[in-house]
Amino acid sequence: MNYQDLTDSIKSYGVIDEQICYNILGVNSDIIHENVIIAPSWEINSLINPSDNESINNTSTLFSSYKLWNVNRHGLKFTYIKTGFGAPLVMDAILALGNTKCQNIIFIGSAGALDKNIKVGDIIIPKLSFCGDGASRYISTDCFKKDIFCEKVFPDRKLFNKLKNATIKTCNQTDINWHIGINFSIDSIFAQYFHLNKIIELGCNSIEMETAAAFRAASLIKIPIAAIFSVSDNTIDKKSLINGREQNTKEYRRFVKNTIIPEIVLNLFKENDNTQKKNTIL
Repeated sequence: MNYQDLTDSIKSYGVIDEQICYNILGVNSDIIHENVIIAPSWEINSLINPSDNESINNTSTLFSSYKLWNVNRHGLKFTYIKTGFGAPLVMDAILALGNTKCQNIIFIGSAGALDKNIKVGDIIIPKLSFCGDGASRYISTDCFKKDIFCEKVFPDRKLFNKLKNATIKTCNQTDINWHIGINFSIDSIFAQYFHLNKIIELGCNSIEMETAAAFRAASLIKIPIAAIFSVSDNTIDKKSLINGREQNTKEYRRFVKNTIIPEIVLNLFKENDNTQKKNTIL
């Protein structure tokens, strides 16, 4: 299966090219910028100055959970997409980007830590994610014959390294802890606890719901993607979303989520833009 197979099947049911992006995201394809942030739940106004943001999508479209903004921050332009929770919503949003001028995707969000050495608020950059979601199978070859559960899915190597380097630079200046992640993407928050021992045996040190599907979808549309998490909880250390987190831990997490990760991603986008300008001049 490739992206052309997917779009051809959509068009065979009467949807034209110009409608593919709009049907999912509620915007025309030409309005999406080259750099895109995908966030399942993080509100843009807690990360980016509201005066820099312009809401761009029609929320009366088929999938009204999607919220989109175009951001112009001191000349740096990017699109921010809040998808809502879960692999299907993230996957469809990324697939819709295949019909736009998007050239880089950074996935940002929360993850649970599965290692006592990773603290709430710390940064994780996943170098791979095990597929534990159901959505991914629909964009896998022979999905009705092959079970892809626990397959490894990877970010774009070059963008992963750029994101890692940007994280190292910022964290060294701010004394923030960061970690390379081996992630597991799961569909059920409730049922995950029954399977945690097996997931940890795979070598995983983080768990969330969307990254495997995001990596697979981006690979299908041939757009580089990388992900960065802020740790929201640590089940192994008995620090859940409900209890076990001290006030100073919550403040550290808030600082990383609202200040440090936006700084890292924006610095990465600036680097991409500067590189593109140099290449254009040459």
